[in-house]
Amino acid sequence: MRTITVIGASLAGLHAALALRTQGYDGRLVIVGEEHHRPYDRPPLSKEFLTGALTADRLSLADAEEIAELDADWLLGTRAEGLDPPSRTVALADGRKLSTDGVVLATGAVPRTLPGEPLAGVHTLRTLDDAAALREELSRGQVRVVVIGAGFIGAEVASSCATLGHSVTVVEAAAQPLLPQLGARMAAFCADLHTDHGVTLLTGTGVRALHPEPGRSAAADGGRGRVGWVELADGRFLPADVVVVGIGVQPATGWLQGSGLVLDDGVVCDAGGATPVPGVVAVGDVARRAGHRAEHWTSAMEAPAVAVRNLLAGTTVETYSAVPYFWSDQYGIRLQLAGTTSAADTVRVVEGSPEDRSFLARYERDGATTAVLAANRPRPFTRARRELSREGGLAPV
Repeated sequence: MRTITVIGASLAGLHAALALRTQGYDGRLVIVGEEHHRPYDRPPLSKEFLTGALTADRLSLADAEEIAELDADWLLGTRAEGLDPPSRTVALADGRKLSTDGVVLATGAVPRTLPGEPLAGVHTLRTLDDAAALREELSRGQVRVVVIGAGFIGAEVASSCATLGHSVTVVEAAAQPLLPQLGARMAAFCADLHTDHGVTLLTGTGVRALHPEPGRSAAADGGRGRVGWVELADGRFLPADVVVVGIGVQPATGWLQGSGLVLDDGVVCDAGGATPVPGVVAVGDVARRAGHRAEHWTSAMEAPAVAVRNLLAGTTVETYSAVPYFWSDQYGIRLQLAGTTSAADTVRVVEGSPEDRSFLARYERDGATTAVLAANRPRPFTRARRELSREGGLAPV
Protein backbone atom coordinates (compact mmCIF):
# COMPACT_ATOMS: atom_id res chain seq x y z
CA MET A 1 0.00 0.00 0.00
CA ARG A 2 1.38 3.37 -0.94
CA THR A 3 -1.02 5.40 1.22
CA ILE A 4 -2.91 4.50 4.40
CA THR A 5 -5.31 6.97 5.97
CA VAL A 6 -6.28 6.86 9.63
CA ILE A 7 -9.61 8.58 10.23
CA GLY A 8 -9.63 9.67 13.85
CA ALA A 9 -6.76 11.18 15.84
CA SER A 10 -7.46 9.96 19.34
CA LEU A 11 -6.03 7.04 21.32
CA ALA A 12 -7.02 4.28 18.89
CA GLY A 13 -6.04 6.28 15.80
CA LEU A 14 -2.65 7.17 17.27
CA HIS A 15 -1.91 3.58 18.22
CA ALA A 16 -2.94 2.40 14.78
CA ALA A 17 -0.46 4.84 13.26
CA LEU A 18 2.28 3.83 15.71
CA ALA A 19 1.63 0.16 14.98
CA LEU A 20 1.83 0.73 11.23
CA ARG A 21 5.32 2.19 11.56
CA THR A 22 6.39 -0.43 14.12
CA GLN A 23 5.26 -3.17 11.75
CA GLY A 24 7.37 -1.77 8.94
CA TYR A 25 4.91 0.25 6.89
CA ASP A 26 6.98 2.97 5.19
CA GLY A 27 4.45 4.45 2.78
CA ARG A 28 2.53 7.69 3.10
CA LEU A 29 0.56 7.91 6.34
CA VAL A 30 -2.29 10.41 6.66
CA ILE A 31 -4.08 11.09 9.95
CA VAL A 32 -7.39 12.94 9.79
CA GLY A 33 -8.82 14.35 13.02
CA GLU A 34 -11.98 16.40 13.51
CA GLU A 35 -10.56 18.12 16.58
CA HIS A 36 -7.75 20.65 16.33
CA HIS A 37 -5.75 18.91 19.04
CA ARG A 38 -3.05 16.29 18.67
CA PRO A 39 -3.96 12.98 20.37
CA TYR A 40 -4.61 13.44 24.08
CA ASP A 41 -5.70 11.29 26.99
CA ARG A 42 -9.44 11.40 27.67
CA PRO A 43 -9.81 9.67 31.07
CA PRO A 44 -8.45 12.65 33.08
CA LEU A 45 -10.96 15.04 31.46
CA SER A 46 -13.73 14.17 33.94
CA LYS A 47 -11.35 14.06 36.87
CA GLU A 48 -7.99 15.80 37.26
CA PHE A 49 -8.51 18.20 34.36
CA LEU A 50 -11.96 19.21 35.59
CA THR A 51 -10.74 19.92 39.09
CA GLY A 52 -7.73 21.87 37.81
CA ALA A 53 -5.15 19.36 39.07
CA LEU A 54 -4.01 18.72 35.50
CA THR A 55 -3.54 21.11 32.60
CA ALA A 56 -4.09 20.43 28.90
CA ASP A 57 -0.37 20.30 28.13
CA ARG A 58 -0.08 17.24 30.42
CA LEU A 59 -2.64 15.24 28.47
CA SER A 60 -0.62 14.58 25.33
CA LEU A 61 -0.38 10.93 24.30
CA ALA A 62 2.82 11.37 22.29
CA ASP A 63 5.81 13.67 22.66
CA ALA A 64 7.34 15.71 19.86
CA GLU A 65 9.92 13.03 19.05
CA GLU A 66 7.27 10.32 18.69
CA ILE A 67 5.15 12.58 16.49
CA ALA A 68 8.14 13.34 14.28
CA GLU A 69 9.06 9.66 13.98
CA LEU A 70 5.58 8.87 12.70
CA ASP A 71 6.34 10.97 9.62
CA ALA A 72 2.62 11.45 9.06
CA ASP A 73 0.56 14.09 7.31
CA TRP A 74 -1.74 15.45 10.02
CA LEU A 75 -5.04 16.91 8.86
CA LEU A 76 -6.42 18.21 12.15
CA GLY A 77 -9.59 20.26 12.46
CA THR A 78 -10.81 18.34 9.43
CA ARG A 79 -13.95 16.20 9.41
CA ALA A 80 -14.31 13.17 7.16
CA GLU A 81 -17.70 13.19 5.46
CA GLY A 82 -17.68 10.13 3.26
CA LEU A 83 -15.86 6.96 2.28
CA ASP A 84 -16.06 5.48 -1.19
CA PRO A 85 -14.29 2.11 -1.18
CA PRO A 86 -14.60 1.42 -4.94
CA SER A 87 -12.69 4.60 -5.80
CA ARG A 88 -10.57 4.36 -2.63
CA THR A 89 -11.29 7.93 -1.66
CA VAL A 90 -12.17 9.74 1.56
CA ALA A 91 -14.26 12.91 1.21
CA LEU A 92 -13.40 15.72 3.63
CA ALA A 93 -15.71 18.47 4.87
CA ASP A 94 -13.54 21.13 3.24
CA GLY A 95 -14.21 19.63 -0.19
CA ARG A 96 -10.97 17.75 -0.64
CA LYS A 97 -10.83 14.10 -1.55
CA LEU A 98 -8.05 11.86 -0.33
CA SER A 99 -6.92 8.95 -2.45
CA THR A 100 -5.83 6.07 -0.28
CA ASP A 101 -5.05 2.37 -0.53
CA GLY A 102 -5.98 1.48 3.03
CA VAL A 103 -8.22 2.99 5.69
CA VAL A 104 -8.25 2.67 9.47
CA LEU A 105 -11.56 3.83 10.92
CA ALA A 106 -11.02 5.31 14.39
CA THR A 107 -13.72 7.96 14.67
CA GLY A 108 -14.79 6.89 18.15
CA ALA A 109 -18.13 7.82 19.59
CA VAL A 110 -20.19 10.92 20.30
CA PRO A 111 -22.26 11.69 23.41
CA ARG A 112 -25.99 11.10 23.40
CA THR A 113 -27.95 14.27 24.06
CA LEU A 114 -31.43 15.17 25.25
CA PRO A 115 -34.09 16.40 22.83
CA GLY A 116 -35.00 20.08 22.82
CA GLU A 117 -33.45 23.40 21.96
CA PRO A 118 -29.84 23.90 23.12
CA LEU A 119 -29.41 25.99 26.26
CA ALA A 120 -26.33 27.66 27.69
CA GLY A 121 -25.08 25.86 30.77
CA VAL A 122 -25.87 22.39 29.40
CA HIS A 123 -22.80 20.25 28.75
CA THR A 124 -21.68 16.87 27.56
CA LEU A 125 -18.16 15.68 28.22
CA ARG A 126 -16.25 13.84 25.53
CA THR A 127 -13.57 16.12 24.16
CA LEU A 128 -10.92 18.43 25.57
CA ASP A 129 -12.95 21.42 24.40
CA ASP A 130 -16.04 20.01 26.16
CA ALA A 131 -14.09 19.67 29.39
CA ALA A 132 -12.54 23.12 29.07
CA ALA A 133 -15.97 24.72 28.61
CA LEU A 134 -17.37 22.89 31.65
CA ARG A 135 -14.34 23.74 33.76
CA GLU A 136 -14.73 27.39 32.85
CA GLU A 137 -18.31 27.38 34.11
CA LEU A 138 -17.36 25.58 37.31
CA SER A 139 -14.65 28.13 38.03
CA ARG A 140 -17.04 31.10 38.30
CA GLY A 141 -18.13 30.39 41.87
CA GLN A 142 -20.41 27.94 43.63
CA VAL A 143 -23.18 26.64 41.41
CA ARG A 144 -25.97 24.08 41.48
CA VAL A 145 -24.96 21.20 39.22
CA VAL A 146 -27.38 18.55 37.98
CA VAL A 147 -25.72 15.50 36.45
CA ILE A 148 -28.07 13.43 34.29
CA GLY A 149 -26.96 9.81 34.25
CA ALA A 150 -25.06 7.97 36.98
CA GLY A 151 -22.82 5.91 34.71
CA PHE A 152 -19.07 6.14 34.95
CA ILE A 153 -18.77 9.57 33.30
CA GLY A 154 -21.67 10.96 35.31
CA ALA A 155 -20.25 9.60 38.55
CA GLU A 156 -16.78 10.97 37.84
CA VAL A 157 -18.16 14.41 36.95
CA ALA A 158 -20.30 14.42 40.11
CA SER A 159 -17.24 13.48 42.14
CA SER A 160 -15.17 16.29 40.60
CA CYS A 161 -17.92 18.85 41.10
CA ALA A 162 -18.34 17.80 44.73
CA THR A 163 -14.58 18.10 45.21
CA LEU A 164 -14.81 21.67 43.93
CA GLY A 165 -17.47 22.43 46.52
CA HIS A 166 -20.48 22.68 44.24
CA SER A 167 -23.98 21.55 45.14
CA VAL A 168 -24.49 18.37 43.11
CA THR A 169 -27.56 16.31 42.27
CA VAL A 170 -27.32 13.14 40.18
CA VAL A 171 -30.41 11.88 38.34
CA GLU A 172 -30.49 8.25 37.27
CA ALA A 173 -33.34 6.50 35.46
CA ALA A 174 -32.43 3.04 36.79
CA ALA A 175 -33.14 1.95 40.34
CA GLN A 176 -29.43 2.21 41.19
CA PRO A 177 -26.34 3.63 39.49
CA LEU A 178 -24.40 1.19 37.29
CA LEU A 179 -26.96 -1.54 37.98
CA PRO A 180 -26.60 -3.32 34.59
CA GLN A 181 -22.81 -3.21 34.73
CA LEU A 182 -22.17 -4.19 38.35
CA GLY A 183 -25.30 -5.84 39.74
CA ALA A 184 -27.43 -4.78 42.71
CA ARG A 185 -24.92 -5.26 45.53
CA MET A 186 -22.12 -3.29 43.92
CA ALA A 187 -24.53 -0.73 42.52
CA ALA A 188 -25.59 -0.04 46.10
CA PHE A 189 -21.93 0.50 46.96
CA CYS A 190 -21.64 3.07 44.16
CA ALA A 191 -24.81 4.80 45.35
CA ASP A 192 -23.30 5.10 48.81
CA LEU A 193 -20.20 6.79 47.37
CA HIS A 194 -22.39 9.63 46.13
CA THR A 195 -24.30 10.12 49.36
CA ASP A 196 -21.15 9.75 51.49
CA HIS A 197 -19.84 12.90 49.83
CA GLY A 198 -22.94 15.04 50.11
CA VAL A 199 -24.21 14.44 46.59
CA THR A 200 -27.96 14.04 46.22
CA LEU A 201 -28.81 10.91 44.23
CA LEU A 202 -32.26 10.62 42.66
CA THR A 203 -32.89 7.23 41.08
CA GLY A 204 -35.79 5.62 39.27
CA THR A 205 -36.74 8.72 37.34
CA GLY A 206 -35.79 10.14 33.99
CA VAL A 207 -35.68 13.69 32.71
CA ARG A 208 -38.66 15.11 30.85
CA ALA A 209 -37.21 18.45 29.78
CA LEU A 210 -34.71 21.20 30.47
CA HIS A 211 -36.14 24.70 30.93
CA PRO A 212 -34.50 28.11 30.61
CA GLU A 213 -34.04 30.37 33.56
CA PRO A 214 -37.16 32.60 33.68
CA GLY A 215 -36.69 36.32 33.33
CA ARG A 216 -33.14 36.09 31.96
CA SER A 217 -32.50 37.66 28.59
CA ALA A 218 -31.61 35.08 25.96
CA ALA A 219 -29.37 37.69 24.32
CA ALA A 220 -26.95 37.33 27.23
CA ASP A 221 -26.38 33.70 26.26
CA GLY A 222 -26.01 33.98 22.51
CA GLY A 223 -29.77 33.92 21.93
CA ARG A 224 -30.11 30.42 23.36
CA GLY A 225 -31.33 31.19 26.85
CA ARG A 226 -29.70 29.65 29.89
CA VAL A 227 -30.76 26.52 31.70
CA GLY A 228 -32.57 27.18 34.98
CA TRP A 229 -34.59 24.05 35.73
CA VAL A 230 -34.54 20.33 35.12
CA GLU A 231 -38.01 18.79 34.90
CA LEU A 232 -38.05 15.15 35.97
CA ALA A 233 -40.36 12.51 34.54
CA ASP A 234 -42.10 12.20 37.92
CA GLY A 235 -43.07 15.88 37.84
CA ARG A 236 -40.42 17.30 40.15
CA PHE A 237 -38.36 20.34 39.15
CA LEU A 238 -34.70 20.76 40.10
CA PRO A 239 -33.04 24.18 40.03
CA ALA A 240 -29.83 24.10 38.02
CA ASP A 241 -27.08 26.53 37.06
CA VAL A 242 -25.10 23.86 35.20
CA VAL A 243 -26.36 20.59 33.72
CA VAL A 244 -24.08 17.76 32.60
CA VAL A 245 -25.69 15.14 30.37
CA GLY A 246 -23.94 11.80 30.79
CA ILE A 247 -26.34 9.30 29.23
CA GLY A 248 -23.87 7.34 27.15
CA VAL A 249 -22.40 7.57 23.69
CA GLN A 250 -23.10 6.27 20.23
CA PRO A 251 -20.52 5.24 17.64
CA ALA A 252 -19.61 7.98 15.15
CA THR A 253 -20.73 6.19 11.99
CA GLY A 254 -23.14 8.67 10.41
CA TRP A 255 -20.55 9.75 7.86
CA LEU A 256 -20.19 6.15 6.66
CA GLN A 257 -23.79 5.77 5.48
CA GLY A 258 -23.75 4.57 1.89
CA SER A 259 -20.15 3.39 2.06
CA GLY A 260 -21.04 -0.28 1.79
CA LEU A 261 -19.80 -1.02 5.27
CA VAL A 262 -22.16 -2.83 7.63
CA LEU A 263 -23.20 -0.41 10.39
CA ASP A 264 -24.93 -1.84 13.44
CA ASP A 265 -24.01 -0.20 16.74
CA GLY A 266 -20.63 0.52 15.20
CA VAL A 267 -18.66 -0.63 12.19
CA VAL A 268 -19.19 -4.38 11.99
CA CYS A 269 -15.88 -6.20 11.69
CA ASP A 270 -14.37 -9.55 12.58
CA ALA A 271 -12.34 -10.35 15.69
CA GLY A 272 -9.29 -8.90 13.99
CA GLY A 273 -10.91 -5.54 13.21
CA ALA A 274 -11.22 -6.30 9.48
CA THR A 275 -14.42 -5.25 7.74
CA PRO A 276 -15.88 -7.13 4.77
CA VAL A 277 -14.62 -4.28 2.56
CA PRO A 278 -11.03 -4.98 1.47
CA GLY A 279 -8.51 -2.45 2.75
CA VAL A 280 -10.73 -1.11 5.55
CA VAL A 281 -10.33 -1.93 9.24
CA ALA A 282 -11.95 -0.42 12.33
CA VAL A 283 -10.51 0.21 15.80
CA GLY A 284 -11.51 1.81 19.08
CA ASP A 285 -15.01 2.77 20.20
CA VAL A 286 -16.40 2.78 16.65
CA ALA A 287 -15.51 -0.87 15.99
CA ARG A 288 -18.03 -3.61 16.70
CA ARG A 289 -15.62 -6.47 16.76
CA ALA A 290 -17.05 -10.02 16.55
CA GLY A 291 -20.42 -8.81 17.83
CA HIS A 292 -19.15 -6.65 20.68
CA ARG A 293 -18.25 -2.99 20.92
CA ALA A 294 -15.90 -1.93 23.71
CA GLU A 295 -15.55 1.62 24.98
CA HIS A 296 -12.47 0.88 27.01
CA TRP A 297 -9.12 2.68 27.01
CA THR A 298 -7.14 -0.57 27.08
CA SER A 299 -8.93 -2.01 24.08
CA ALA A 300 -8.42 1.22 22.13
CA MET A 301 -4.70 1.02 22.84
CA GLU A 302 -4.10 -2.69 22.22
CA ALA A 303 -6.48 -3.74 19.43
CA PRO A 304 -5.15 -1.38 16.70
CA ALA A 305 -1.88 -3.33 16.41
CA VAL A 306 -3.89 -6.40 15.47
CA ALA A 307 -6.13 -4.53 13.06
CA VAL A 308 -3.28 -2.91 11.12
CA ARG A 309 -1.44 -6.24 10.95
CA ASN A 310 -4.49 -7.65 9.22
CA LEU A 311 -4.74 -4.55 7.01
CA LEU A 312 -1.16 -4.96 5.85
CA ALA A 313 -1.63 -8.72 5.35
CA GLY A 314 -4.75 -8.19 3.27
CA THR A 315 -6.63 -10.76 5.34
CA THR A 316 -7.24 -11.63 8.96
CA VAL A 317 -4.14 -13.35 10.28
CA GLU A 318 -4.62 -12.42 13.94
CA THR A 319 -7.53 -11.74 16.28
CA TYR A 320 -7.86 -9.69 19.48
CA SER A 321 -9.58 -11.32 22.42
CA ALA A 322 -8.25 -9.75 25.62
CA VAL A 323 -10.41 -9.81 28.73
CA PRO A 324 -12.27 -6.49 28.93
CA TYR A 325 -10.85 -4.10 31.51
CA PHE A 326 -11.58 -0.59 32.67
CA TRP A 327 -11.24 1.62 35.70
CA SER A 328 -12.98 4.61 37.19
CA ASP A 329 -11.89 7.09 39.87
CA GLN A 330 -14.70 8.44 42.03
CA TYR A 331 -14.52 10.18 45.41
CA GLY A 332 -10.99 9.00 46.06
CA ILE A 333 -11.88 5.39 45.23
CA ARG A 334 -10.36 3.55 42.27
CA LEU A 335 -12.80 1.02 40.87
CA GLN A 336 -11.32 -1.60 38.54
CA LEU A 337 -13.29 -4.22 36.65
CA ALA A 338 -11.98 -7.01 34.44
CA GLY A 339 -14.13 -9.54 32.65
CA THR A 340 -17.76 -9.61 31.63
CA THR A 341 -20.60 -9.47 34.14
CA SER A 342 -24.22 -10.49 33.73
CA ALA A 343 -27.40 -10.37 35.78
CA ALA A 344 -27.04 -14.12 36.37
CA ASP A 345 -23.73 -13.75 38.21
CA THR A 346 -23.31 -14.22 41.94
CA VAL A 347 -21.07 -11.59 43.52
CA ARG A 348 -18.74 -12.74 46.29
CA VAL A 349 -16.41 -10.43 48.20
CA VAL A 350 -13.15 -12.31 48.71
CA GLU A 351 -11.03 -9.57 50.34
CA GLY A 352 -11.91 -6.50 52.39
CA SER A 353 -15.44 -5.14 52.54
CA PRO A 354 -17.58 -2.53 50.75
CA GLU A 355 -18.22 -0.91 54.14
CA ASP A 356 -14.49 -0.20 54.46
CA ARG A 357 -14.44 1.12 50.87
CA SER A 358 -11.73 -1.39 49.96
CA PHE A 359 -12.48 -4.84 48.61
CA LEU A 360 -11.97 -7.42 45.88
CA ALA A 361 -15.05 -9.21 44.59
CA ARG A 362 -15.56 -12.05 42.15
CA TYR A 363 -18.49 -12.44 39.78
CA GLU A 364 -19.27 -16.15 39.50
CA ARG A 365 -21.46 -18.19 37.22
CA ASP A 366 -21.79 -21.93 36.71
CA GLY A 367 -18.79 -22.61 38.90
CA ALA A 368 -16.45 -20.19 37.16
CA THR A 369 -15.29 -16.62 37.72
CA THR A 370 -16.48 -14.32 34.95
CA ALA A 371 -15.18 -10.99 36.27
CA VAL A 372 -13.36 -9.35 39.15
CA LEU A 373 -14.11 -5.96 40.67
CA ALA A 374 -11.93 -4.07 43.11
CA ALA A 375 -12.18 -0.85 45.06
CA ASN A 376 -8.82 0.51 46.19
CA ARG A 377 -7.23 -2.96 46.02
CA PRO A 378 -4.83 -2.54 43.08
CA ARG A 379 -2.39 -5.38 43.79
CA PRO A 380 -4.93 -8.12 44.48
CA PHE A 381 -6.91 -6.91 41.49
CA THR A 382 -3.87 -7.06 39.21
CA ARG A 383 -3.20 -10.65 40.28
CA ALA A 384 -6.83 -11.63 39.77
CA ARG A 385 -6.98 -9.91 36.40
CA ARG A 386 -3.83 -11.71 35.30
CA GLU A 387 -5.26 -15.06 36.34
CA LEU A 388 -8.56 -14.28 34.63
CA SER A 389 -6.69 -13.51 31.42
CA ARG A 390 -4.75 -16.75 31.47
CA GLU A 391 -6.07 -19.69 29.58
CA GLY A 392 -8.43 -21.46 31.96
CA GLY A 393 -9.05 -18.32 34.02
CA LEU A 394 -9.29 -18.25 37.79
CA ALA A 395 -9.55 -21.41 39.81
CA PRO A 396 -13.03 -22.94 39.92
CA VAL A 397 -15.21 -21.70 42.77
